[in-house]
Amino acid sequence: MAGNFQHPFLRIQHVDRQSTGSQNLLIASSGPRLYSYGAESGEQLAIWPRNVDAAEENQEPPEKKRRVSNSEAPANEDSKSVGEAWKSLVSITWSSIPLLVASSSGKHVVALTSEDKCIRVFSVGDDGDLEQLSARNMPKRPSAIVLANNDTTILCGDKFGDVYSLPLIPGEKPTAIPSRPITQTRTQPAATSLTVHSKKNLQALEQQKRQWNEGYRPEEKTGPAFEHQVLLGHVSLLTDLIYVSLPDSKRSYILTGDRDEHIRVSRGPPQAHVIENFCLGHTSFISKLCIPQWAPEYLVSGGGDSHLLVWKWAESQILQKVLLVDNASETPEIAVRGIWAVSLGTSNVIIVSLEGSSQLLCYVLEPAGTLKAQNPIQLSGNVLDLTTANEAIFVSVDGVRKTGSTQEWRETPASPQTLLEAFRVKTGSESLEWEPIQELAEAINSQGTSDIIAAAAEGKHRKELDESTYSMANLRKRKGEDD
Repeated sequence: MAGNFQHPFLRIQHVDRQSTGSQNLLIASSGPRLYSYGAESGEQLAIWPRNVDAAEENQEPPEKKRRVSNSEAPANEDSKSVGEAWKSLVSITWSSIPLLVASSSGKHVVALTSEDKCIRVFSVGDDGDLEQLSARNMPKRPSAIVLANNDTTILCGDKFGDVYSLPLIPGEKPTAIPSRPITQTRTQPAATSLTVHSKKNLQALEQQKRQWNEGYRPEEKTGPAFEHQVLLGHVSLLTDLIYVSLPDSKRSYILTGDRDEHIRVSRGPPQAHVIENFCLGHTSFISKLCIPQWAPEYLVSGGGDSHLLVWKWAESQILQKVLLVDNASETPEIAVRGIWAVSLGTSNVIIVSLEGSSQLLCYVLEPAGTLKAQNPIQLSGNVLDLTTANEAIFVSVDGVRKTGSTQEWRETPASPQTLLEAFRVKTGSESLEWEPIQELAEAINSQGTSDIIAAAAEGKHRKELDESTYSMANLRKRKGEDD
């Protein structure tokens, strides 16, 4: 393990068990694995998967299979050679777990594995063990996942702009539901050389006629072979979604953000096709939406702009524009990586992270719906994700790349590598001040994760690792790109 960088925690979630005798957990994704820890002790309780059995392997379509790289070998190199580690991981068909959601009851966790576009549901045992209950491959790669209807339904938004609804626990009988059926009574091309004039269109028409004469007929396209429903669709890449209900309304809502600067407010199922309104005001892509649990009438949104917007979203009203940098014209392009609403005692706090930044920007959300800036939190590396529990915040940190960079790696790995930092609000301070929680963070950091083998940290493999960790730059439109 010494001498190699380790996969950082890409996602981290606190799991509130709520049942007597069950300890609360921290569950994190790192490389191709999930790790569970005791939230009070920091003790590592379980790792998934240790070995993927043949039954699960056979569920994946053959074209999705691939061999894993040495970068996915487990950390325990002292007792197991790299070759043996390879054999234990040869069935893993993904390199990262980019989405992770915990149910409010603490009984289930939903994760997305990357290359196979698979939504996996796990039951969480009393001892922190993770048991996979289902694996459903989506037609397009999901970009956002939330739980709705008292954690009985998964809402999934994908990179083609569609939002799907699927049950948390699938039924016994899988159902293949056709999507966009093509009628079998379709006739030969209706266009002729008299109605088509451009050279390119004439060539396309000739090709269609040749295909028809050779007997080609379009086949009906079918959707995934499990229970699901398409709720709504964007014409742009969907980046984030929220499911929310207002206290004085019996109606639920789905808020979705996309790459084309739109925030759409739609009714919840079964009327998700009804658009209530749009929140328009961003001039670049939207990456994150946040509605505080204690104030569901407010929305904080951010993305590729140099500012946040605070909304009264049901009325499409902008309440405040909050600058993220002092001088936007002299600052390189920034992107909001995460927005979290955290209730700590008497303080209601909005915490914001920027892509490739080692600072957490902190704001107090006042009763009027405006943000009041506080002192930022400085971390030892770039912020990747955040979760909260027991009046504290837990922050996953990138200990691989240099602080402030998404591509430059550190010269040598630290021992132990920093994976997590924890903070609580100082008691008795007038303004919002933070103090570190050393014991818990040190316990988790000392146990480590799986190694990034040195050979995989160079060239193409290194670029793939960087892009799987930092992907916001791909959302920004470049000069000449169609809107």
